[in-house]
Amino acid sequence: VQLQASGGGLVQPGDSLRLSCAGSGRAFSIYSIGWFRQAPGKGREWVAAISYRDRNQYYADSMKGRFTISRDNAKNTVYLQMNDLKPEDTAVYYCAASGYYSRSDIVTDYRYDYWGQGTLVTVSS
Repeated sequence: VQLQASGGGLVQPGDSLRLSCAGSGRAFSIYSIGWFRQAPGKGREWVAAISYRDRNQYYADSMKGRFTISRDNAKNTVYLQMNDLKPEDTAVYYCAASGYYSRSDIVTDYRYDYWGQGTLVTVSS
């Protein structure tokens, strides 16, 4: 499966953005999708994931209540709605696909086999 992330941009603190992860190729609906981010000078961080099997959603603690992950299999797309953005959310955001569906597998990066290119989110006043 090929993935393409989009929707990044420059926003002010408190603003919202919706990122999209469009999939093509093999059946998108049988992959769990995760969002990760990498801030300048830092390592990759898991942000959120949605299971393909039951559509359960999982979030990193710092994103709970602000970010929402959802999927539309008819459009082969997963979304990450990001609200109340903070300067510390500045990063390149990546989406990735995993054939696993349990929480323990999809909240880390080593179960993901396919990665999209990143989209840059900059939060600054």
